[in-house]
Amino acid sequence: MARLPHLVVVLPLLAPLGGCTDSPADGDSDATATSETSGDGDGDPGDGDGDPGDGDGDPAPEQVEGCDGASFYEVPEDPAARGPWAVGAKTVVIDGLTTEIWYPAKWGSEAGVDPVTYDIRYALPESEQGKIPDEKSPLQLCDCYPELPIDADNGPFPVIVFVHGTASWRSQSLTQTTHWASRGFVVVSSDHPGLWLRDTLAVVCQQPGAPQDLSGDTDAVLDALANPSGELAFLSGLVDLSRVGISGHSAGGNAAANQADKPGIRVSIPMASGQAVQGSPELESSLLLGGLADGVVSYSNTQSGYEGSPAPKRLVGIENAGHLVFSDICELTNADGQDILEVAVEAGVCGAELAGFLFDCDPSFIEASISVPIVNHATTAVLEQVLKCGETPDPFAGFADRPGVAEYQQQL
Repeated sequence: MARLPHLVVVLPLLAPLGGCTDSPADGDSDATATSETSGDGDGDPGDGDGDPGDGDGDPAPEQVEGCDGASFYEVPEDPAARGPWAVGAKTVVIDGLTTEIWYPAKWGSEAGVDPVTYDIRYALPESEQGKIPDEKSPLQLCDCYPELPIDADNGPFPVIVFVHGTASWRSQSLTQTTHWASRGFVVVSSDHPGLWLRDTLAVVCQQPGAPQDLSGDTDAVLDALANPSGELAFLSGLVDLSRVGISGHSAGGNAAANQADKPGIRVSIPMASGQAVQGSPELESSLLLGGLADGVVSYSNTQSGYEGSPAPKRLVGIENAGHLVFSDICELTNADGQDILEVAVEAGVCGAELAGFLFDCDPSFIEASISVPIVNHATTAVLEQVLKCGETPDPFAGFADRPGVAEYQQQL
């Protein structure tokens, strides 16, 4: 297994190449309903198996108090366990940025609603989108539901900004973003001009691209959330901009490290990045994660980034994990079992042939069933401890003993 892209040339060119047809850049939602579900029947929200979150009449969990009087449902003690909320999803446009918002939904509101499916062909240049037929396109299924009412009985909810990697797209890491939302966070992720797949491929395909301003993108999103109106009005009074976390992968991880000094940001979580976190008086915690088998950003670079970051800080190294372990990219396949690189090459998508040199998805890498709990535990533990004022004495107790954890360091 493996998972995500970086600012190294064409690595992600390959990854996202297997999308579908909508173009959210036009302001249209690409979150379409499907009759399939992403529930796995193990008690997660949305399984439809009678567990809490299925909208089957079960009573809501007990409420607990968070920071400054905020209210939340009680969450499982294990940070890697899915939270009690069903996750709503909404696509909006903020200052020209197509942005996805995942959020804790009103208890039981997902009943009878089909989960979201993302058609990622929209992330290709327009000239390439039609080359991949519907029957060949890998669909990205989400354990989330379109435009559910937000949980107005709790909150205000802390905010997490997620920045995708080079040649990727906003929903590249659904496993993480929806996990956070299920545990009481509002998570936002945009398609970043100059960084996302369409603009990266445009350079290779000799088409017009776009300038990059990741810091400006984050400012635009946070400014819009501070005064939500229009498409964002449903968040009014329900987000806490004084408690913000920022995370990202690869080039997005660099952004998460460099932007940690923005107002309201208290947690920075760079993934597969060699960048040291920028300290500030408001920053309360940093978590740097890397894969020991990363062929794009070597794990030694992540270690160096940790050494250069201010305390409190933590470092997590994942055994036999490649660059994309922090995304869902390597798991995306079509009905024929083809991964997105195979689909793109077969369809003749411009630039796809270059991706083979950087598609860090070796079948010998760590299984997602092992790596996902590591990432979800570490990230959620830090986010809840700081942004929700979690009372667990040591949310990392026993973490180093999880299968697949090759290194764990902390300086608190």
